[in-house]
Amino acid sequence: MSDFLNQINRRKFILTAGASAGAIFLKGCLGNPPDSTGGNSQAIPTAQQVANLTPEQKPETETVKLGYIPIVESAPLIIAKEKGLFAKYGMTKVELAKQASWGAARDNVEIGSAGGGIDGGQWQMPMPHLITAGLITKGNKEIPMYVLAQLVTHGNGIAIADKHKGKGLGLKLDGAKSLFKELKSSTPFTAAFTFPHVNQDLWIRYWLAASGLDPDADVKLLTVPAAQTVANMKTGTMDAFSTGDPWPFRIVNDKIGFMALLTAEMWKNHPEEYLAMRGDWVDKHPKATKAILKAVMEAQQWLDNFENRKEAATILAGRKYFDLSSPEILLDPYQGKYDMGDGRKIDDKLMAPYYWKDEKGSVSYPYKSHDLWFITENVRWGFLPKDYLANNAAKAKELINKVNREDIWKEAAKDLGIAAADIPTSTSRGVEEFFDGVKFDPEKPEEYLKSLKIKKAGV
Repeated sequence: MSDFLNQINRRKFILTAGASAGAIFLKGCLGNPPDSTGGNSQAIPTAQQVANLTPEQKPETETVKLGYIPIVESAPLIIAKEKGLFAKYGMTKVELAKQASWGAARDNVEIGSAGGGIDGGQWQMPMPHLITAGLITKGNKEIPMYVLAQLVTHGNGIAIADKHKGKGLGLKLDGAKSLFKELKSSTPFTAAFTFPHVNQDLWIRYWLAASGLDPDADVKLLTVPAAQTVANMKTGTMDAFSTGDPWPFRIVNDKIGFMALLTAEMWKNHPEEYLAMRGDWVDKHPKATKAILKAVMEAQQWLDNFENRKEAATILAGRKYFDLSSPEILLDPYQGKYDMGDGRKIDDKLMAPYYWKDEKGSVSYPYKSHDLWFITENVRWGFLPKDYLANNAAKAKELINKVNREDIWKEAAKDLGIAAADIPTSTSRGVEEFFDGVKFDPEKPEEYLKSLKIKKAGV
């Protein structure tokens, strides 16, 4: 057993609400439904005390509307709501609004809650940066967004239609190249993701390119909302899909397909989805922003105690949130257990989703070096111009510095009483290594890009 797993098994977290609030011990911390949930949660535990907020801590508003997609990445928002953690820090009127798709989330944050939309919430990366730069908004309007925390690592995979079982489609595709070539001459292999230019699109592209396949020439790519995954696999509309739990389990359990890989196998402890909000909301409500962050941080620690994951699965699976037939759908993935559907089984807690901490350190802290990788991949595939990486990535770093508010995360962590050892001292997590041996050095993004054999012409 790794040192990290030993820590999970024995660690208890003492969480504080600042010096005036005192320490609160949370049990073992590490380690088509209504569209929204508003007002006070009915699930607030009676043992959970509301923090004794000083005037300096009391939020400017008690109200905020946060969007989420019903996949495991949203769990910290939901647990913070259901465990009364938002209310604990004075945010008594947090509304969680289920989004039909990532496109809908983008549209809703454009108009903000005042216009019937949302103030922020859960995002794939680098959506907040692309919205800030006006690259995916209506009329290319620039809407400043602030990234406040990473919500999770892992919890995603690439599913393959059952008809391709036994054809060599796995983490590596060396034995399947003839299949792609054969399909290309008739009906191309079709791979889908939930939104272009972000996490799930980039996972598919990296996976294909690592095996010498050009995602823009050798396959057909399309966007499909996560909730339509099962239906599209059944009808044969797509051959592969990049998605988050609980959909991989559903695909295997319903015998529609199998899992070629987990993203945890592709990039161990990789960044996944993030909490980000409209910049104007944060600027107007700095204390409320920190209150939200503190609640989310507590929820992340609670989620990382594996003893709490059965309860978490029950909460998430409910009709109000994921609307699953049974919490069992989430239980195995939450323990790092995956039946891949092709005879391969994974039973490794290190492959499970983590919300607060992983083998490499903080999950919750939003490293700027990860933002840079997502932007570099956007340049790789021609979604962003090459000048973003010129002059030591000056333009990319300028955008990242506008969007990534790791400084607010640190302030909230200190207010919460997080140990100094758990607060990163650098905005870079250092060199990252992928399953194919390729390394990304955030100090040299252009060298990384040059080293990649498959990329957009001219990059």
